[in-house]
Amino acid sequence: MNELSPADRRLIIGISGASGVIYGIRLLQLLRNAGVETHLVLTKTAEVTFAYESSMKIAEVRALANFCHGVDDMAAPIASGSFRTSGMIVAPCSIRSMSEIASGVTSTLLTRSADVVLKERRKLVLMVRETPLHAGHLRSMMSLAEMGAIIAPPVPAFYGRPDSIAEMIDHTVGRVLDLFDIDVGAVSRWGETAGRTAARRVRPGQDDPLIATGKEAP
Repeated sequence: MNELSPADRRLIIGISGASGVIYGIRLLQLLRNAGVETHLVLTKTAEVTFAYESSMKIAEVRALANFCHGVDDMAAPIASGSFRTSGMIVAPCSIRSMSEIASGVTSTLLTRSADVVLKERRKLVLMVRETPLHAGHLRSMMSLAEMGAIIAPPVPAFYGRPDSIAEMIDHTVGRVLDLFDIDVGAVSRWGETAGRTAARRVRPGQDDPLIATGKEAP
């Protein structure tokens, strides 16, 4: 088996202002434990959403990433196609960010980085968090799919009979990481008895998504 190159172990994580910032948090936690280099960019509206949905401070979220870039820093490495990565995940992805990416008229580092990933034919996964969807939203998704992006709304799976919200979150982000051939043991796979073991081997405290959001475990 060939050893992975540095670019194969490097992912951009974008967190936009849609509800569901816990998906971005959990991705950063799992990727850190998996030894994947992460480059984080948060929109300003995402910082507002964190105040409503998580007890974590923005500084704590940034500390989960190997590198954190300002949303207005268009000189950041991830704004250039010559900076090699294996791709980008936007979790969650707001309709505004999705629409900017679809149009190619990008006004932030998050949407610029996504545009770079598309033009370089790397993998872009958008965890679009909105419902219901009107025709304009669906047309934008179709355009992005035609450009090579993967639209992956955070839809929970119940066949594994999850015991908690944390397990549903882990399964969802684990399936997204499957798209990059990164297995963190978070997925309860159809036809398999084992699962959700490695992902739960995290130190107590802010690495637990329930604690990170200020909720008590059942």
